[in-house]
Amino acid sequence: QVQLVESGGGLVQAGGSLRLSCAASRRTFSSDAMGWFRQAPGKEREFVAALRWSGGTANYADFVGGRFLMFRDNAKNTVYLQMNSLKPEDTAVYYCAAGRVPTGRDERWDYWGQGTQVTVSS
Repeated sequence: QVQLVESGGGLVQAGGSLRLSCAASRRTFSSDAMGWFRQAPGKEREFVAALRWSGGTANYADFVGGRFLMFRDNAKNTVYLQMNSLKPEDTAVYYCAAGRVPTGRDERWDYWGQGTQVTVSS
Protein backbone atom coordinates (compact mmCIF):
# COMPACT_ATOMS: atom_id res chain seq x y z
CA GLN A 1 0.00 0.00 0.00
CA VAL A 2 1.06 3.55 -0.69
CA GLN A 3 -0.50 6.48 1.14
CA LEU A 4 -0.47 9.87 -0.55
CA VAL A 5 -1.02 13.17 1.19
CA GLU A 6 -1.47 16.36 -0.80
CA SER A 7 -1.04 19.88 0.49
CA GLY A 8 -0.61 23.41 -0.79
CA GLY A 9 -4.01 24.20 -2.23
CA GLY A 10 -5.79 27.45 -1.57
CA LEU A 11 -7.30 30.60 -3.00
CA VAL A 12 -5.27 32.69 -5.42
CA GLN A 13 -6.00 35.49 -7.86
CA ALA A 14 -5.76 34.96 -11.59
CA GLY A 15 -2.17 35.25 -12.72
CA GLY A 16 -0.87 34.03 -9.38
CA SER A 17 1.02 30.90 -8.42
CA LEU A 18 0.63 27.93 -6.10
CA ARG A 19 2.82 24.95 -5.34
CA LEU A 20 1.16 21.65 -4.50
CA SER A 21 2.98 18.88 -2.68
CA CYS A 22 2.29 15.17 -2.53
CA ALA A 23 4.11 13.07 0.05
CA ALA A 24 4.17 9.33 -0.56
CA SER A 25 4.50 6.88 2.34
CA ARG A 26 6.95 4.82 0.29
CA ARG A 27 8.20 4.17 -3.20
CA THR A 28 7.89 0.76 -4.79
CA PHE A 29 8.55 -0.81 -8.17
CA SER A 30 4.80 -0.98 -8.77
CA SER A 31 4.35 2.71 -7.90
CA ASP A 32 7.25 4.20 -9.85
CA ALA A 33 4.94 6.67 -11.56
CA MET A 34 3.45 9.71 -9.87
CA GLY A 35 0.77 11.89 -11.37
CA TRP A 36 -1.46 14.87 -10.84
CA PHE A 37 -5.09 14.94 -11.90
CA ARG A 38 -7.83 17.48 -11.29
CA GLN A 39 -11.59 17.54 -11.17
CA ALA A 40 -13.68 20.67 -11.52
CA PRO A 41 -17.32 20.80 -10.38
CA GLY A 42 -19.57 19.01 -12.82
CA LYS A 43 -16.66 17.76 -14.90
CA GLU A 44 -14.76 14.51 -15.21
CA ARG A 45 -11.37 14.07 -13.64
CA GLU A 46 -8.60 14.99 -16.06
CA PHE A 47 -4.88 14.38 -16.33
CA VAL A 48 -2.51 17.20 -15.49
CA ALA A 49 1.05 15.84 -15.34
CA ALA A 50 3.07 12.73 -14.51
CA LEU A 51 6.62 11.53 -14.05
CA ARG A 52 8.64 8.59 -12.76
CA TRP A 53 10.61 8.40 -9.54
CA SER A 54 13.29 6.50 -11.46
CA GLY A 55 14.08 9.35 -13.83
CA GLY A 56 13.09 11.30 -16.89
CA THR A 57 11.11 14.46 -17.29
CA ALA A 58 7.44 15.00 -16.67
CA ASN A 59 4.78 14.91 -19.34
CA TYR A 60 1.88 17.33 -19.31
CA ALA A 61 -1.63 17.78 -20.57
CA ASP A 62 -1.97 20.18 -23.48
CA PHE A 63 -3.92 22.74 -21.46
CA VAL A 64 -0.91 23.26 -19.18
CA GLY A 65 0.76 25.27 -21.94
CA GLY A 66 4.07 25.61 -20.13
CA ARG A 67 2.46 27.13 -17.01
CA PHE A 68 2.99 24.16 -14.66
CA LEU A 69 6.10 22.28 -13.62
CA MET A 70 6.06 18.86 -11.96
CA PHE A 71 9.21 17.77 -10.16
CA ARG A 72 10.29 15.32 -7.48
CA ASP A 73 12.44 15.07 -4.40
CA ASN A 74 13.30 11.39 -4.08
CA ALA A 75 14.94 11.86 -0.69
CA LYS A 76 11.63 13.14 0.70
CA ASN A 77 9.35 10.83 -1.32
CA THR A 78 7.58 13.97 -2.42
CA VAL A 79 6.45 15.30 -5.77
CA TYR A 80 5.43 18.86 -6.46
CA LEU A 81 3.29 20.72 -8.93
CA GLN A 82 4.35 24.33 -9.38
CA MET A 83 1.48 26.19 -11.00
CA ASN A 84 2.08 29.64 -12.48
CA SER A 85 -0.10 32.05 -14.44
CA LEU A 86 -3.19 30.47 -12.94
CA LYS A 87 -6.55 31.01 -14.59
CA PRO A 88 -10.07 30.76 -13.17
CA GLU A 89 -10.56 27.62 -15.28
CA ASP A 90 -7.79 25.96 -13.26
CA THR A 91 -10.16 25.90 -10.29
CA ALA A 92 -10.57 22.26 -9.25
CA VAL A 93 -9.72 19.64 -6.67
CA TYR A 94 -6.22 18.43 -7.47
CA TYR A 95 -5.38 14.80 -6.78
CA CYS A 96 -2.06 13.04 -6.53
CA ALA A 97 -1.81 9.48 -7.80
CA ALA A 98 0.72 6.65 -7.83
CA GLY A 99 0.93 3.73 -10.19
CA ARG A 100 3.04 1.60 -12.45
CA VAL A 101 3.13 3.82 -15.55
CA PRO A 102 2.77 7.58 -16.07
CA THR A 103 -0.39 7.46 -18.14
CA GLY A 104 -3.10 10.02 -18.70
CA ARG A 105 -5.77 7.38 -18.12
CA ASP A 106 -6.95 7.68 -14.53
CA GLU A 107 -8.20 4.08 -14.36
CA ARG A 108 -4.59 2.89 -14.68
CA TRP A 109 -3.49 4.49 -11.41
CA ASP A 110 -3.55 2.41 -8.23
CA TYR A 111 -3.31 4.88 -5.36
CA TRP A 112 -4.92 8.26 -4.83
CA GLY A 113 -4.62 11.07 -2.34
CA GLN A 114 -7.56 12.83 -0.74
CA GLY A 115 -7.26 15.89 -2.96
CA THR A 116 -6.56 19.53 -2.32
CA GLN A 117 -8.78 22.41 -3.44
CA VAL A 118 -7.37 25.08 -5.74
CA THR A 119 -9.55 28.12 -6.35
CA VAL A 120 -8.52 30.85 -8.78
CA SER A 121 -10.50 34.07 -8.59
CA SER A 122 -10.89 36.42 -11.54
